[in-house]
Amino acid sequence: MNLPGRHSLLWRLAGALALFCLLLVSLHVDVGRMLLDTTSYLPESSRQILRDEARQAETAWRDGGASGVDAYLQNLHQRERVWAVVVDEHKHSLASRPLTREEEQRLDFVRKLDFSVGRPGTTPTFYLPFSDSSARLVMQLPQRLNPRQYNHLWEVLLQRVLPAGLAVVVALLLYRLLIAPLAILRRQAAALSAGDLSARLGPPVTRRRDELGELARSFDHMAERLQGTVAFQRQLLRDLSHELRTPLSRLRVAGENERDGDALRQRLVREVDAMEKLVGDALELVWLDTERPQLPSEDVDVVRLWDVLRENAGFETGWPLTRMPCDLPADCRVRGNLNGLAQALENVLRNAIRHSPDGGVVRLGGRLEGNKWLLCIEDQGSGVAEGELETIFRPFTRLSAARPGGDGFGLGLAIARRMIEAQGGRVWAENGRPGLRIHMHLPAA
Repeated sequence: MNLPGRHSLLWRLAGALALFCLLLVSLHVDVGRMLLDTTSYLPESSRQILRDEARQAETAWRDGGASGVDAYLQNLHQRERVWAVVVDEHKHSLASRPLTREEEQRLDFVRKLDFSVGRPGTTPTFYLPFSDSSARLVMQLPQRLNPRQYNHLWEVLLQRVLPAGLAVVVALLLYRLLIAPLAILRRQAAALSAGDLSARLGPPVTRRRDELGELARSFDHMAERLQGTVAFQRQLLRDLSHELRTPLSRLRVAGENERDGDALRQRLVREVDAMEKLVGDALELVWLDTERPQLPSEDVDVVRLWDVLRENAGFETGWPLTRMPCDLPADCRVRGNLNGLAQALENVLRNAIRHSPDGGVVRLGGRLEGNKWLLCIEDQGSGVAEGELETIFRPFTRLSAARPGGDGFGLGLAIARRMIEAQGGRVWAENGRPGLRIHMHLPAA
């Protein structure tokens, strides 16, 4: 199985999940360890409170002896609810009550103020020496001074609240990454289905380089093609209806005024042939524009094809073959569809003949450019205005004012361009000296 590209959503999702897992592990391990380390030692404020207790115990011992120590320990127990004793350097009680065996054993597990408070869940016992070091106060750490008294709340925060918040953040990131573009796609698809052919997803989604970006670009391409096809068909329908009115009007006039049956029949045949050709060309243009057919390809000998085309054109127009020369080398062969290429060349040739002056020449030339042939059909007419060089490839475009002899329907060049484009080629026009040049770029055989 081939792995997707580096911009695929797979890697983004995998990265987001890996980051989420790493953050969870960090919360449980690293942050938990840091919390344990920071709460393992008494802060300076708590140490100072315990030192003050030791000074009070020392004062009670010096001023009242054993009874003073008893009073202090009783007061301390009432205030802090902790176990505490005052002992001398030999661990003998300085109070009136001697130490029990259990208390003597507890004296073996006391620690200094700068020591760790011990394992979580235990209550440490500290010893605080008097100023002369002859005695000491030994007491459990009061709960209010325990640096770990709020650790359970921190554990709830680290183990429940923060993971939940982190999951929400990851969900928001995934929503922004996945759901938000899909919501835009759904909204624009609904607008397109409602008839808004201008609906597009736009750069925020189409600029992405993952699968969603590919989907967005495909959607915009589809919408653009649909809009262009609908606009083209509407315009073609308007132009076709306009073009059909002229022969129908002539037929109506001829039917009302023509008295000669043979003349009427000849006119009827001419007008029906013209309408049939008009409808056929229009349908072919629609087929090329909407279906975008994949025409079968073969190697085509352009020189031999031109000989056939100019012979047919000369028979129909009376042009001698010498007025339609071919300057291509004998080895000019292109890769394309024979019928499609023949139709395109024939349309361009007939258009050039129609707009050529008396005694004019239509010449086919070209050259090999890398792996493509650049063909050029040049006439000796008056050319067209620079701003109209692209217009002549639109359906039903006739520039009779600039190009005399415009008695066609204006579909020939439009069909020729679409036929060449269907074969992977390109067609454009430019003015020559004199006349018009139609260039065709086609793959070499």
